[in-house]
Amino acid sequence: MFEFLEKYVMGPMTKMAQFRMVRAITQAGMSTVGITIVGSMFLVINVLPQAFPVLEGIWDATFNQVTNIYMLANYATISSISLYFLIAIAFEYARILSEEDEIGIKPINAVQIALFSYLMLIPQLEMVDGVISLASNPDAGLFNGVATAAGTLARFGSAALFVTFIVSFYSVRIYAICVQKHIVIKLPDVVPAGVANSFTSLVPVAFVAIVNMLIQGVLFAFGTNIFDIIAIPFGFITYICDTLPGLIIIQLLIHLLWVVGIHGASIIGSFYSAIALANMAENAAGGHMFLAGDPFNPFVYAGGSGATLCLAFMLCFLAKSEQLKAIGKAEIVPALFNINEPILFGLPIVYNPNVIVPFIAAPVVCVILAYFEFQVGLISPIIASAPWCTPGPLNAFLGTGGHLLSAAISVVNILVAGAIWFPFFKRYDNNLYKEEQEKLAAEQAAA
Repeated sequence: MFEFLEKYVMGPMTKMAQFRMVRAITQAGMSTVGITIVGSMFLVINVLPQAFPVLEGIWDATFNQVTNIYMLANYATISSISLYFLIAIAFEYARILSEEDEIGIKPINAVQIALFSYLMLIPQLEMVDGVISLASNPDAGLFNGVATAAGTLARFGSAALFVTFIVSFYSVRIYAICVQKHIVIKLPDVVPAGVANSFTSLVPVAFVAIVNMLIQGVLFAFGTNIFDIIAIPFGFITYICDTLPGLIIIQLLIHLLWVVGIHGASIIGSFYSAIALANMAENAAGGHMFLAGDPFNPFVYAGGSGATLCLAFMLCFLAKSEQLKAIGKAEIVPALFNINEPILFGLPIVYNPNVIVPFIAAPVVCVILAYFEFQVGLISPIIASAPWCTPGPLNAFLGTGGHLLSAAISVVNILVAGAIWFPFFKRYDNNLYKEEQEKLAAEQAAA
């Protein structure tokens, strides 16, 4: 079994995770955690009266008077998230190329080129009297080619995330190719480095400009644009990820990788995190998507991968085996904050056939349960990001904008996972306890 997982699951997924662009996207996602959490918390403040009507009078007299001031933090983060991804991806991808291929490109220049490239694609075009013009439709919030959204531009939002991946990739690659092939303006060595670097990017910028003009022009001729084109395949992927089969596959991949010692949540998360972020923004605007923000820590695997929160308490308070008791004492506090490395590598779960079944079954059962709880309204859509280490019920409460029932459902799912773990824990504990007693008896007899 382990050989099969290493060959057909761990191998391909590990190779995919090592792709340079995937690494850049993963790093970009990690770098935006702080701003998304802060921006989300202001949205939570804004919607708390919906969860607690008793607060409406207080909010009307206080927060609602300055909503458009404190919500600026939300508009500048969640509503403009694509800009942050664009900058972070371009910087990280350029850094990787510079270090690993020893190409003399500067990440800061790469960021500027990618931003320039993206801004060229923002305006929407239309034909007016036989002339290509900047589109305008004031009723739809479209002015001089630019569509507006609450406090920001529409194409700065999460719907454009996948476009930023592609724009970052080809913009930085064009820059790197030009430098690698010496298709640049080379100034004498006596010229200061800062000035020389500025001229080095001139030719790449010109090439990027031409590429973007062609993209805009050709797609306009076919009555579309890059944002609508990219939305077709990635819209399908987004839809699949938010279906029950898609959610089950995500859980299986995460936990199968963990079984062979690979950080499944990190690798698989790098592929769906952008989708979850986009869905969270959609939920904030009235959408109804389960895979939004972080639905897994509060509703699927509280305590860490494998849904081990209850297991930590079992190890600490119910185990007879000295080995398991020691692991339980080390894990009991970290488990509350979704940290379970002592269990993963101390129990261990990695390469341990005794606990593979509950380790995979508990999160799969919980994601199925959570999906149906969401569909019937027991779990409210997630509209805000809480830190991943936030305890499950509190994470559910904050993420859903103060929905108490969602927090209660988080507790229910934690107990369901615990019920799945219990018989396997008892069997494993009894076996270890028996081995410890036999070893102790043998030592006493030898003495």
